[in-house]
Parts: sequence; structure tokens; C-alpha cells
Amino acid sequence: MTQGRRAILELLERYDLVPRKALGQHFLADPNLVRRLVGLAAAEAGGKVVEVGAGTGTLTRALGRAGFQVVAYEVDERLRPVLSEVLDGLANIEVRFVDALAVLPADLGEGPWTLVANLPYNIGTPLLLKMLTDGANVDRFVVMVQREVADRLMAGPGTRIYGIPSVVAALHADVRREFTVGPQVFVPAPKVDSVVVTLQRRPAPPVAPRAIELASAAFNQRRKMLRRSLVDVIPSLTEVLAAAGIAGDMRAEQLSPSAYVALAEKEASQHGR
Repeated sequence: MTQGRRAILELLERYDLVPRKALGQHFLADPNLVRRLVGLAAAEAGGKVVEVGAGTGTLTRALGRAGFQVVAYEVDERLRPVLSEVLDGLANIEVRFVDALAVLPADLGEGPWTLVANLPYNIGTPLLLKMLTDGANVDRFVVMVQREVADRLMAGPGTRIYGIPSVVAALHADVRREFTVGPQVFVPAPKVDSVVVTLQRRPAPPVAPRAIELASAAFNQRRKMLRRSLVDVIPSLTEVLAAAGIAGDMRAEQLSPSAYVALAEKEASQHGR
């Protein structure tokens, strides 16, 4: 049975566990929401699914019962006996007690994988960006993140929250906001809303890594004009900007992801990369 709030509280009490804020632990306690997440996976039964932040195992168990081959990561060793109890009898689930941020995506091996997770608040953004840039073996993402993170992933140029997460997501995937989730579905309840986001990987431009480097340099000095923020990053900056059709007095947040790609392409052509 999928865990509700009472079941999770009973589990935590029985094993004398208190969720740790430092680990971003907010355990999912809504069976209907769990079913919706599993439904969004869009993977065939028997397909490979990776979960990050298994917690008390409510989503992990549902994924296993849906017939997926599941690898679940959990950094908190205190949850080992909880997960052993909750996942008992499900041979298609493997739990790895390691830091997912340190080992993914290489630890997974050959794909395609689908990432389905209530991402821990403390690692959500860096893990997702790492998986997008380095995890070609993961082609679909169904993730629950803080609303602020979802907003940043989907932000467009010219907005205050547009930044590196926006650029990385746009260059690697089609991003879709699915629905908002209130704090009441978690134990303990966070102070912010969450959002379920799906990302479907698509081929990134060949120069995407360099485009992201240039965007990072620009956003690190986002109050400066490009002719100043990129002067130590791109040789012959004035010529490259002109070739890309980008004015030197523009700032980081004014350039679209495709403009950063154009900048990287023109740099490569100018310098024979």
C-alpha cells in the first residue's frame, strides 16, 4: 500500500527517526500524487527508472510495483531498515546508499533511463543540471522541485530569475510544468510550494558546453555589459560579438540560450576550434 501521512509518521516513530533539514528531507505522503508521478514516467513496464532521494520508499515502492527496473539512491543510512521493510519482496528494486550527486550519471551505465524523483531540496538544482549536461543515458525526467527552481528552469531572457539553469535546461530538453504541489503533502511540510516538472531530452547543439561556459562567465558578472564580462573569456571579443550580431552593451540576462550558442559558434569559427 502507498504510504499516507499516518503511515509515514508511524514508520518514523517506530525507527526513532527525525527528518534532517540539512539533507533537504520532506517525505512524500500523498498516494494520489505518487500515482500521478508514476504515470508521468512514460516508460514501458520493465524500463529503467532511477530515483534520487528514496526517503521512506513510498515512490520507490510504487515504481517497483508498476513493473519498472528501479535503482534508488538514498544518502541517509538511517533509512536502511525503513526501506528494507517497505520494499520487501520487490526484487526489481535496488537501493544504493551513496551520494547521488557524487556518482551520477556515470554510476547508472547504459540507458535509456527515466529519472523520477521528489528531489531533496539541498541537491535538486545541481543534480538536475549535472544530469542534463552529462547524463545522456537519462532521456526523461519527472521531478518534483521547489517552485523557485521550476521557475528558474523555465525562465526566459529579460526576467530577473533567468540564469544558468534556464540556459542549461533550454539547450538540452523540452521542459514542461505539470502541476503545483502544496506543502501539506509532505512530512514534514516545507514552507514553500513545489512543482512537478517533466523534461524530455533532445539533442543539444555541439557547442552547448562552450555556450554554457560563456553564459556562466556572463552571469557571474551579470551587472556588467558583455564587452566587460567576457573580455577575459573570448579572444578578439569585439569581432566575435559582431559576427554573432550581439551588441557589446548587452548584459547576460538579455541573451537567449540560442544567442549563447551563436556566440560559441562564432568564437569557434573565428579561432578555428
